[in-house]
Amino acid sequence: MTRISFEKTGQDGKARTGVIHTTRGDIRTPAFMPVGTAATVKAMLPESVAATGADILLGNTYHLMLRPTAERIASLGGLHKFMNWAGPILTDSGGFQVMSLASLRKLTERGVTFKSHIDGSKHEITPERSMEIQALLGSDIVMCFDECPALPADRDRIAQSMELSMRWAKRSKAAFGDRPGHALFGIQQGGLEEDLRLQSAQALREIDFDGYAVGGLAVGEGQEAMFGCLDYAPDQLPQDKPRYLMGVGKPDDIVGAVARGIDMMDCVLPSRSGRTGQVFTRTGVVNIKNARHADDPRPLDAQCSCPACANYSRAYLHHVYRSQEMISGMLLTWHNLQYYQDIMAGMRAAIAAGTFDAWQKDFHEGRAQGDIEPL
Repeated sequence: MTRISFEKTGQDGKARTGVIHTTRGDIRTPAFMPVGTAATVKAMLPESVAATGADILLGNTYHLMLRPTAERIASLGGLHKFMNWAGPILTDSGGFQVMSLASLRKLTERGVTFKSHIDGSKHEITPERSMEIQALLGSDIVMCFDECPALPADRDRIAQSMELSMRWAKRSKAAFGDRPGHALFGIQQGGLEEDLRLQSAQALREIDFDGYAVGGLAVGEGQEAMFGCLDYAPDQLPQDKPRYLMGVGKPDDIVGAVARGIDMMDCVLPSRSGRTGQVFTRTGVVNIKNARHADDPRPLDAQCSCPACANYSRAYLHHVYRSQEMISGMLLTWHNLQYYQDIMAGMRAAIAAGTFDAWQKDFHEGRAQGDIEPL
């Protein structure tokens, strides 16, 4: 049994469309993965997430190892059964969260020791332990363990981090072993340095992974710098394997990434924004708490099929948000996830038809004509 296979079905410029075949179902690319950090996409039922068009979810090694623990999830039948999601799941390695959340972090060649942001308990993640945790969770796509420095950082720091991540990538591959039906992705590092990115890509190619991620972006560098890196980084990776941009992003970030050859993305933004009243629409960003919506009978987005747009007015959504009703986060998150999946479906169709440039122009013009509200 093969782990996964990637079938490219169309290309327009650098933008690609295709299918990642897994034992739990197909993933249509470009794909956006809603983030189920703690075994749930916040404010959403799994079947509601599937209804938006999502083929795959992301779970988080760091959070799940702390609570409820990977061992407990394994004893209860694995992450798919635990969270009632039958489709593919990708788990990240925990490296980014150790950098961004954990305290008293100590980095060595062996791995990282840290204190939990929840209760201060001490833990260690090594490449071998990250592979063990992800195997216990039973995720379909496993990420190798890496170190992710925040940007900006000096070149020597980025180079040392990248070289350590490549040594950890080799150890991750050895620890992953032979797991039919499961895949292991390598993670390219190197900050914004093109030669370091190339060195990382060459090291990953030699190890040989089932897919490849562009890591170390969306960590404070800004969109212009990120796009500058994506102008070359995906091209350094194998053409016949999926390419995953980690932790991205806003709608225009996603469109720009696909235009530069990215196949997969994830971000907490659509669900987090939904809970805080920020809504993404075809004509820009809406801040539903603003008083201008109190008497507005229109839907959020007349072209959207989600329950928030089909059944409720802006006035109602403004009311339940201001009243701190739970249904607010549920409806606004559903809308944002639907909008993101609609973007992905639109790009897939346009790439297949060879009209991606025209689609991008319409996308940007529609948003430019909108009224971007202050937050």
